[in-house]
Amino acid sequence: MSRTFTREDTRRLAAILAETAQAEVMPRFRNLPEGSVRGKSSPRDLVTDADEAAERLIAARLAKLHPGAVLIGEEASSRNPALLNMLVDADLAFLIDPIDGTRNYVAGLPLFGMMIAACHRGDVIAGVIYDPVSRDSALAVRGEGAWMEYENGRQAPLAVASPAPPEDMDGLIATGALPEPLRSAVNGNLSRLGSTASLRCAAHEYRMLAAGHCHIALYNQLTAWDHAAGWLLHREAGGYAARFDGSPYKPTHRTGGLLYAPDAGSWHAARKALLGDAADGIEA
Repeated sequence: MSRTFTREDTRRLAAILAETAQAEVMPRFRNLPEGSVRGKSSPRDLVTDADEAAERLIAARLAKLHPGAVLIGEEASSRNPALLNMLVDADLAFLIDPIDGTRNYVAGLPLFGMMIAACHRGDVIAGVIYDPVSRDSALAVRGEGAWMEYENGRQAPLAVASPAPPEDMDGLIATGALPEPLRSAVNGNLSRLGSTASLRCAAHEYRMLAAGHCHIALYNQLTAWDHAAGWLLHREAGGYAARFDGSPYKPTHRTGGLLYAPDAGSWHAARKALLGDAADGIEA
């Protein structure tokens, strides 16, 4: 891979998210005026003035820092889906999720995050997940590990949980976007795990996963800005992930589901436990 992205480059991405949180996200938290929240593809798919203002500022800062880079934001892509097609050939592209967990944000729940992933010709090379409430960052650089950086300057490496049998696994499982009959099959198999939950916020779910606070996570809707940074964070923290058919994940994928686990053995055990016979015949 010819394009390199350093830890210092990645810290600059975190600084952009921190600046944007202070300027656009937190002043509007629990202070959204009437008319500033709108539905997109469904009543559960929300966008706010804060999302749009944050994406504009992040994009402006990235354009200044990396002139010529392709900028693919969630809100811009909802207006122009063809933007995602630029990911494959771009020497440097950034996937931007200005506020992940918008439903929590709108509800006044302090459980939302901000994400940037840097990509080179369709491969994720760096990622940041920033928490505007605690003001700390989870960062990853491909081949150089994953770590936390706190507001006081302290750093700590990230490492996934130790492997466990399914009955002892804690899982973050989102089934709402699964097609039938897979959705019913997975919902019927959740009791095979030790515990399951959904935070309605991939940013915080990925942080928990990479820090070893849960074992597995399952997603079906593969919007690139929701998963690219978290996938790299989990990989660099030592974890194993693949689509439901066992093929590797790429941010260019939009279908095929995604399952995370501490290692390949527990991935296969989790797949069997959750997907069961419904996994037969799954195609990418």
